[in-house]
Amino acid sequence: MQRNELLQEARERTPSRTLPGEPMSRRELAEAVNAWLWQSTGQRYDLDAHTIARYERGAVRWPNAHYRAALRHVLRAVDDAALGFAQPGTEMPTRMDRPQDRTSRMDVEVVLMDAADESSELLARVEATNVGDMTVEQLHADVRQIATTYLKVPTLPLFARTRALRDRAFTLLDGRQRPTQARELYAAAGWSLTLLAWMTVDLGRPDIAETHARTAWACAENADHNGLRAWVRATQHTASFWQDDFERAAQYAADGLTYATGTASTFLASAYALDLARTGRTKQARDALVTAQRTVEVQDGHIDDLAGPFTCRVERAEGFWSDAALALGEPAVTADHADRAVARFEASPDDRRNPGSERMVRLQQVRARLALGELDGAADALAPVLATAPEHRVRPLLHRLAEVRKAAAGYTAEPLATQIGDGIREFARHPVVAELTS
Repeated sequence: MQRNELLQEARERTPSRTLPGEPMSRRELAEAVNAWLWQSTGQRYDLDAHTIARYERGAVRWPNAHYRAALRHVLRAVDDAALGFAQPGTEMPTRMDRPQDRTSRMDVEVVLMDAADESSELLARVEATNVGDMTVEQLHADVRQIATTYLKVPTLPLFARTRALRDRAFTLLDGRQRPTQARELYAAAGWSLTLLAWMTVDLGRPDIAETHARTAWACAENADHNGLRAWVRATQHTASFWQDDFERAAQYAADGLTYATGTASTFLASAYALDLARTGRTKQARDALVTAQRTVEVQDGHIDDLAGPFTCRVERAEGFWSDAALALGEPAVTADHADRAVARFEASPDDRRNPGSERMVRLQQVRARLALGELDGAADALAPVLATAPEHRVRPLLHRLAEVRKAAAGYTAEPLATQIGDGIREFARHPVVAELTS
């Protein structure tokens, strides 16, 4: 590889703009090139000292036209040849009038200066960060705000905001930051991906949600964040559950429990009990329900990382317990759990109320009443659900309503059962997923 001596000498003839009496450094030259290009083109360029060093070593013989023009301007060169640049396939211009001994001494000097410049550049890279603590804090604040408002505002605009948040976190990760900042960025990216997965389940594609969740898991690993690990597993459980893959759902729930604390433990233990009940493992399911109910006792004082889908107070957990009881053939127990849960939801302040979980628990009331032959009670419990706005008619809700409709269809001679079925059929004509595909 032939050195570009002309470029180096042109730089060293050019005075430093910051150190009087010194030649321009490679970093100064790169900064001057970038500044001139910004003024000339209105576009930002990122030439650095390391790249200038590569030009001078001859590793790059023909930089792109923008950089050649800027270098000619900054170094006051008449043409590209004056800076030692040559197109591929042609000879690089050189100076032929230097004594050999001077060349040898210069080569040693160049090697030493190259190494020093590179170390200087590495120092700048180690110290540099493209994010500040406030940027990281804002990302996490945005994640919290999205989680808090989920299922309280239209899903699709929130999906777009979450996607943009994910992209912003990964764009920042492409830059340089301290290890602690990188972990926080991975955590923010992981939470946003987990939200995207959850929303994708609600929008009717739990299979696609698994892709978001796998990437979220990788972020949780990079962030070394057990809280995120637990809720990613909870999300993967949910995606599997709504694909009727209860065995895999149980595996995700069991693994998530190894990382979980607080209400994540309640969610995963309750979900695991339901999965066991759905797969017919009655004894194990009953034991798991006892374990799940005990997790509620240690929730006092625990503060979850996020709200919305990533918290599980007792009213949400009782939705799982009521579903498990129904799978175990105990509709009266289902009714007890669901009634208590709805009462707790109704008594909760708005900022702590999870409307998505509340609607699903109300449907547990409906299913229990139908199983017990109480059609009037089923119709009363169903009415608030059928008032759900179209933007919140997510796929799991429609799935559960289909189960209610099937149960009501068993009462062939009952007008009220027919009304329940007709109401559900009309409700399902306007799902939120229709907006996604229109």
